[in-house]
Amino acid sequence: MSRVCELTGKKAMVGNNVSHALNRTKRKFNVNLTKKRFYLPEEDKWVTIKVSTSALKNINKLGITAVVKEARKKGFLKQ
Repeated sequence: MSRVCELTGKKAMVGNNVSHALNRTKRKFNVNLTKKRFYLPEEDKWVTIKVSTSALKNINKLGITAVVKEARKKGFLKQ
């Protein structure tokens, strides 16, 4: 599976490695992803989601139900 956050849609960015001589070569900035299990009380089930750490901070702040609801509205997470 690809390296994409299932809640925010974040994926790898492309940039340059820049040496001291200012030579530029392409590189990839991958997303910091972790697999986490969350309990959704309104659906009464456990869900395993591949989430970025910034999405984890949003879950801690807003709650899993609000974040999942917003992700489904944007089309990132399937029902």
